[in-house]
Amino acid sequence: MFERHSKDSYRQALEGIEQKTLVYGDKTLMVEFRLQKGALLPLHCHPHEQTGYLVKGRILLTIESVVHEVLPGDSWCIAGGAFHCAEIIEDSIAVEVFSPVREDYLPEKHP
Repeated sequence: MFERHSKDSYRQALEGIEQKTLVYGDKTLMVEFRLQKGALLPLHCHPHEQTGYLVKGRILLTIESVVHEVLPGDSWCIAGGAFHCAEIIEDSIAVEVFSPVREDYLPEKHP
């Protein structure tokens, strides 16, 4: 699968958090997140391994009660089932890969 860059297809995941599925295959799915300063990603967990990279901005990412200040160029890997949350300190862009594929993040199919 190959996708060209587009400014379309973002959807609001939570207040101050937009996401766009960039590309996916049989085993992985890649998402871009646009995160507004002050947004909060509540504490949650899911069975998917989540590997991320901060393109721009600054966030506080908590993984299993350990707080990480994340700056551009930093990356992370969150094990499936690990509790995590985030506080967005500056407008940010993050790219994350999920495995296995998150069915809830697949683009809607149009007839």
